[in-house]
Amino acid sequence: MASDPSRTGTSLNQSAPIVKPLQEKKRASTSEKQLDAKTLRRLAQNREAAKKSRLRKKAYVQQLESSRMKLTQLEQELQRARSQGLLLGSSGGVVGNISSGAAMCDMEYARWLEDDERHMSELRTGLHSNLSDTDLRLMVNTYLSHYDENFRLKGMAAKFDVFHLLTGMWTSPAERCFLWMGGFRPSELIKILISQLDPLTEQQLMGICSLQHSSQQAEEALSQGLEQLQQSLIDTVAGGPAIDGMQQMAIALSKLANLEGFVRQADNLRQQTLHQLPRILTVRQAARCFLVIGEYYARLRALSSLWASRPRGRLMSDEQPCQTTTELQMVQPSQSHFSHF
Repeated sequence: MASDPSRTGTSLNQSAPIVKPLQEKKRASTSEKQLDAKTLRRLAQNREAAKKSRLRKKAYVQQLESSRMKLTQLEQELQRARSQGLLLGSSGGVVGNISSGAAMCDMEYARWLEDDERHMSELRTGLHSNLSDTDLRLMVNTYLSHYDENFRLKGMAAKFDVFHLLTGMWTSPAERCFLWMGGFRPSELIKILISQLDPLTEQQLMGICSLQHSSQQAEEALSQGLEQLQQSLIDTVAGGPAIDGMQQMAIALSKLANLEGFVRQADNLRQQTLHQLPRILTVRQAARCFLVIGEYYARLRALSSLWASRPRGRLMSDEQPCQTTTELQMVQPSQSHFSHF
C-alpha cells in the first residue's frame, strides 16, 4: 500500500524541531558533567584534608595517652621504691645530690625536649611548604598543647622538689641566667618576639604591647610577693634563742610551702601569655612566633654546650690582662668603672 506523500511530509516537518532541543539538552548534560567533576574533585580534596586532620588528632591523642602512661609508670616506680626504703621524698631524702622528684622532672623534661624538636621541625616545614591556614592552625594548637604538657609536668615537679625547679637545675646553664621563678619571664619573651614578627599592624602592635605591659605588672607583683616571703623567712630563721627551735623550724617550713604557690602562679602567667599571642597574631605569624621561641632556647642550650666544652687553659691565660685592667680601674677612683662600656 503506497504511503501518502503529504502525510509523510507532515511527519518529517513535525519531527524536525525536536533535533534542536536534543542538542541543547546534550550540551547542558556535558556542562553538568564538567561541573560535577569539579565539585567531586573539590569534595575529594576536602575529604583528604579531613582525613589528614583526623590522623593528626589521633596521633596527638595517642601521644598524650603514651605520656600519661609513662608518668603513671614513673609514679608507681617511685612509690614502690619509697615503700622499700630505697628513696625518700623531697622532704630531704636524695639519691646522690638529686631528690627522686627532681630526677623524674629532669627525665620528663629531656623527653619533652625531644618532642619539642619534632614539633619545631613540623612548624618549619609547614611554613616553608605553604600549608593552608587550617592545617597550620592545627599545628599551632598542637604546639600550644605541647607547652601545656610542660606546665603540667612542672606542676607535678613543684610538688616533689620546688627548690630544684626554682634554681633551674633542670635547664642548661645559659638558660639559668635568664630564669625567673622557674621559667621564662613573659615580658622579656614578648620583647624578643616584637622584633622578630615584623611587619605588624597597628592593632596587633597595640595588642602585643598591652600584653607585655600586663605581664610586666603581674611579674612585679609576684616578685614583690616572693621578696616579702623571703624576708619573712629570714626573720623567722634568725629569730634568736628566745624562740623554741622546733617551733621556729615548723613556722619556717610552713612558709617554705608557699614557694610552690609562687611557681604555679608564675607558670600560669607564662601559659596565659603563650595562649594570648595566637589571638593577636595571624596563624602564620603565630607559627613563626613559636618557632622563634623554640629556636631561641635551642641556641641557649647550644651556647651552654659550647661553654662546657671550651678550652679552659687558653681562656685562663686570656683572662690575666682583663684582671689586670680591672685592678687598675679599681685603684683609680677618678675614672669611671663603666668607661670601657
